[in-house]
Amino acid sequence: MKQPDANKLAKRTLLLAAGAMGFAQTVLFAILAPLGREIGLVEVQIGAIISSSSLTIFLVSPLWGRASDLSGRRKILLIGLFGYSIGTMLFAGVFQAALLGYLIPLTALALLIVTRVANATVMAAVAPSANAYMADITTVADRIKGMGAIGAAGNIGSIMGPAIGGLLASISLLTPLYFSVFLTLAAAVLTLFALPELPKKEVLKKPLKLKYTDPRIFPLVIAGVFLFMGFAIVHQTIAFRFQDVLGLDGTETAKIVGFSMMFSAAAALFVQLLVIPRLHVRPFVLLRISMPIMMLAFAIMAVSQTEAMYILSMCILGVGMGLAGPGFMAGASVAVSSEEQGAVAGIAGACGPLGFTVGPLLGTYLYSIDGALPYWFAFACYFLLFLFTLKFSDKKKTAKH
Repeated sequence: MKQPDANKLAKRTLLLAAGAMGFAQTVLFAILAPLGREIGLVEVQIGAIISSSSLTIFLVSPLWGRASDLSGRRKILLIGLFGYSIGTMLFAGVFQAALLGYLIPLTALALLIVTRVANATVMAAVAPSANAYMADITTVADRIKGMGAIGAAGNIGSIMGPAIGGLLASISLLTPLYFSVFLTLAAAVLTLFALPELPKKEVLKKPLKLKYTDPRIFPLVIAGVFLFMGFAIVHQTIAFRFQDVLGLDGTETAKIVGFSMMFSAAAALFVQLLVIPRLHVRPFVLLRISMPIMMLAFAIMAVSQTEAMYILSMCILGVGMGLAGPGFMAGASVAVSSEEQGAVAGIAGACGPLGFTVGPLLGTYLYSIDGALPYWFAFACYFLLFLFTLKFSDKKKTAKH
């Protein structure tokens, strides 16, 4: 197969895999809050499930990134996709047993954390290997577009997830989770047969290691952690907000949360497909532009009392994340050499999980105090992050002169 054709096939396969993962993740966020309440868990306990798995991803993502440098992107991506599918079946099985009354809430919580952590350990292989593969087959000039395409594919999955998941939730709250297993398994099989093996490079005996404090990427690491922490606070608490303010049951909550996430992902997809290709700015500038947009979304979430306003706030949040996500990933990628792509993909991929380690626990704790408090806290964090992006940009300009 000619190289351009091989790259085209590789990109399509990567995008389909990213779409399947986007579907699976969005379905989980839509159903986890009402599902946890159905088996007798409280808000902070539900947040602990996501936080524990996110901490795991944070710890092992850099290892998978370096492993993809040593063992190949395709192999590590396959481990992640198949592992995610098997782990999610175990995770859903624990929920099923709890719903049937075979497990008391505390036992269910312990087993949910164990299975989710085990799932996360292998799931963490997907993002760094897919991003590093995309970096390998794109030029530096096309890197933002390549990373944006992966983000767009994930957002397409995130649109389909709530739409289909909301319908499947009418059967049972677990049906969307089982369907996501089928989808990620299909993506794994497709990757197995359709993703070309990249030509072997002159591989270093030891994959290059990057530190989070490496001055080339440290400002982006700080920005990434705060970015995803605020995003996690919303994703982990918005279902509680809908259910409590609007007086919904579990199934109705899953539907409306899925609906709002669908619009949010659609807004992010619009930005990534139609806006980013026309913006000729540095990656860090994309982060700076996104901050005021998402601060507006948090303010609306804090003061609103109607379904329409919550959906509007999620759409605005989607626009902001549509700018910030590709800017963050591309910024990390272009900051280092081609030999460090796997390592930097692992570090960049770990920033989201670190944010999702702190965000759900912090968000659910703040929510237990006051329903609006998580969103005002996120607003304050993003205001500080906005000031940080301005300060970093000024330093960069000074350094050039």
